[in-house]
Amino acid sequence: MFPMLRQILRAGLISEPAPIADDALRATTERLTLALRKQLGRALVIRHVDAGSCNGCELEIHALSNPYYNLEALGIKFAASPRHADLLLVTGPVAANMEVALKRAYDATPEPKLVVAVGDCGCTGGIFGESYACRGKIANVIPVDVAIPGCPPTPLQLIEGILAAIAPAK
Repeated sequence: MFPMLRQILRAGLISEPAPIADDALRATTERLTLALRKQLGRALVIRHVDAGSCNGCELEIHALSNPYYNLEALGIKFAASPRHADLLLVTGPVAANMEVALKRAYDATPEPKLVVAVGDCGCTGGIFGESYACRGKIANVIPVDVAIPGCPPTPLQLIEGILAAIAPAK
């Protein structure tokens, strides 16, 4: 134990410096907060549906909950049920086995519902396209309000896409 303590004392504190403030992120989150208050007057509830993705987009979506992006502080929550959701965040090309489940999630979401297609696969079908096992892009199965391209899109692009769905440009 003593050798380990000596090594800790020799090395000292080793940690990364705090990240530099991102002005683009700050401006986007402020616009999102104002749009949420104006359009909904309450928190936005998102239901994430993985329609057959490679999980690259999911990693970026999970990053939205970390302390750096902290969507929860902006009034955006993720729900386990589409019945409680205002917005469906759909990733991946729609696999044949997920087509019915995606339609059911869409039908279970109360009006007015918003659908955001995430990633190149969700927007265009990506490298999978349309085949016997894949229905292609999400718009082939349910109506899509906003598409966020990228493989995978960054968390900032996801926030901007959610903002575009909440407060469409006039």
